[in-house]
Amino acid sequence: MKKILLVEDDNNLGAILSEYLSFKGYEVDHQTNGEEAWKAFNSDKYDICIIDIMMPKMDGFDLAKKIRSAGNAPFLFLTAKSMVEDKIEGFKLGADDYITKPFSMEELIMRINAILNRYNHVNLNGNVELGKYSFNYDERILKIEDNVKKLTAKEAELLKILCDNKNKVVEKQIILKKLWGEDSYFAARSMDVYVSKLRNYLKDDNSIEITTIYGTGIKLIVK
Repeated sequence: MKKILLVEDDNNLGAILSEYLSFKGYEVDHQTNGEEAWKAFNSDKYDICIIDIMMPKMDGFDLAKKIRSAGNAPFLFLTAKSMVEDKIEGFKLGADDYITKPFSMEELIMRINAILNRYNHVNLNGNVELGKYSFNYDERILKIEDNVKKLTAKEAELLKILCDNKNKVVEKQIILKKLWGEDSYFAARSMDVYVSKLRNYLKDDNSIEITTIYGTGIKLIVK
């Protein structure tokens, strides 16, 4: 049974979500503020965290920073905010997804399952299987058969983002803000260079393709 840390200061919504997620087979620990959630996170093990942004004592962004600094637990933001800037800030903090209120319960479950499925692809030694390749993010190693490539920190970060969103388009703006800290012309040109490098590193497997969707973003396709 997967365990969820649900951080939502609205008791009514929290109770509804807890009941629904429990019905779907999850074990849920509902906390109503950031400070209590942080204590709970340090005293237990969770498979995923669902974090509201606007909370008393410690907001969701500050809580997410602490969670991310403490390990690699996946989390998604649950919030009434819909501004693009807020989404970018969330992804810069390492959020795996972002869902805006109001939302359907079915959509929330689908997003949770998608995140957990991505994390389940990582085996015990930290490797992600990517077609014929093996990618170890922690060691920044990309390997195919006896060919081992040591990636730079930024190459590894970019490939991780694409792997986490395999077969999905990742907005250029999100990548630029997360890896370069700005959405500028020069940062975009730098990102294009790194994308070209990754394409070259992955060229020995025809089932893998990194495509640029004009005006939208980057997509890692694994057939």
